[in-house]
Amino acid sequence: MTVTATWNSRPTSPETAAVSSTLETSDVGLAARGDAQAFARLYGENKDRVFGLAYRMAGPEHAAELTQDVFVRAWQKLATFRGESRFSTWLHRLAVNLILSKRSSFATERARFLDGEEALDELPAKPGGREMGMDFEAAMQRLPDGARTVFVLHDVEGYRHEEIAALLGVTSGTTKAQLHRARMLLRAFLA
Repeated sequence: MTVTATWNSRPTSPETAAVSSTLETSDVGLAARGDAQAFARLYGENKDRVFGLAYRMAGPEHAAELTQDVFVRAWQKLATFRGESRFSTWLHRLAVNLILSKRSSFATERARFLDGEEALDELPAKPGGREMGMDFEAAMQRLPDGARTVFVLHDVEGYRHEEIAALLGVTSGTTKAQLHRARMLLRAFLA
């Protein structure tokens, strides 16, 4: 089953963007004061992007749960939103941080159930030929966690290496190496 998140790709005029920003700011203020309907509107406007991020960073088995966790955390932390950036930018940063922290616990949990070489028997076999090629999302899910995280943050979400390094607590050289590794593995998976 392939899950595809949709984003509003319609070009917006400066006037439409200004109205959208004003409505978002209004909804954030109302939601911060406890208005559940305003928060529901914010959720509706941002859920696809958060789900897509979670899907790419943590995999399809955790995407829905992580999306829910992000919005619960956003509701809890809404009072800390200072309005120095758009709400969607603040929410995206919150989502990245939460997904990174939860993903490490998922890896620990998964390791408890996988035992040595028996785990390799559970992995799907590589398709036999080009006609059986895999889609890009499935290929991304096969990447090791570190390489997938850097690939998603850099190539999909547009973060710079310095920003990724700060988020992950590594050097930018490490993020560049992980990105290179991810791209090479994706080429091999998709060949």
